[in-house]
Amino acid sequence: MIKREGEIRIPSGCAICGFINKSGKKVSGDVIVKSISYMHDRSNGLGGGFAGYGIYPEYKDLYAFHIFFEDLNARVETERFLEKYFDIVNLSRIPVKKVKSITDSPLIWRYFVEPISTKLAASQLDEKEYVVQKVLKINSDIKGAYVFSSGKNMGVFKAVGFPEDIGEFYRLEEYEGYMWTAHGRYPTNTPGWWGGAHPFALLDHTIVHNGEISSYDANRRFVEMFGYVCTLLTDTEVITYIFDYLTRRQNLSYTDVANIIAAPFWEHIERMEPNQREKFKFFRNTFSSLLITGPFSILVGFEGGLMALNDRLKLRSMVAAEKDDTLYVASEECAIRAICPDVDKIWSPKGGEPIIATLYEKEGASICR
Repeated sequence: MIKREGEIRIPSGCAICGFINKSGKKVSGDVIVKSISYMHDRSNGLGGGFAGYGIYPEYKDLYAFHIFFEDLNARVETERFLEKYFDIVNLSRIPVKKVKSITDSPLIWRYFVEPISTKLAASQLDEKEYVVQKVLKINSDIKGAYVFSSGKNMGVFKAVGFPEDIGEFYRLEEYEGYMWTAHGRYPTNTPGWWGGAHPFALLDHTIVHNGEISSYDANRRFVEMFGYVCTLLTDTEVITYIFDYLTRRQNLSYTDVANIIAAPFWEHIERMEPNQREKFKFFRNTFSSLLITGPFSILVGFEGGLMALNDRLKLRSMVAAEKDDTLYVASEECAIRAICPDVDKIWSPKGGEPIIATLYEKEGASICR
């Protein structure tokens, strides 16, 4: 019997897509919802989500915490914790719309906060490390609470369901951002639940991922040596912490990070020019436990920029396109054509070679490939 579409598991399933307007022009969230909807059959309704950047201009200097609560007690305990370490400038439920297919919703709240200056000074930490430690503390120690977004002027919106339904649930048409990413989930090793949906986020980093990481245990053990707490037992969570560790703590460029997590083969390194060869040997030896193995394609959002990366063997699909000031990336070309039919250029990125696009106002702004 021939199986029909939707009746068979798609081993390369999961859909990712995203775009950034380098001039900073803002686009309504319903555009990214339309894009991901064209890859409906790559997910199975067990998770999806979106990340938007530039969506909170009125609070752009404050950290926007999006938090799931299982019950009122978790909310009360979390707010008590936040009041101890942060000035809460504004708090409210995140507006949602009733959608038939979205069920078992937790309490979903939003807090715009800034560290209490005396507490920050007493901690002897820089501001970002202070925020990271508090976010990880909530997620690991407060039962029933999960901070799933914690950056400035950006936010993650995720749930269990198909991504187009999740976009409707969160009323994304009411938000505007210069950059959006999206994910439709087809979970393989972990159950579908609200916290386990993509994007995963820490500060301004967000990750959407299609693939299966066989190096999870080695990656997890490494980041946990530096205080990261992996509470969700999923590979995308640890990828998020890897990016935070390498860019914020080690001050490495996104190109360097790509050359660590999707490192060239040793035989290719040996054929490089001497200076390059020594650099890549240093990366491979120093950060060997951060090499990500297994098939993957990821989109990494960060303040003012977007990065796309395939595994070195390119075992997951990824297509990129440009139109005027906008870079588009998706698992399938249809997701790009749905929102930009007449692109200037379209191509398939090479395995292990990142595409990095940044706002024009950022230093070195460009599309690198």
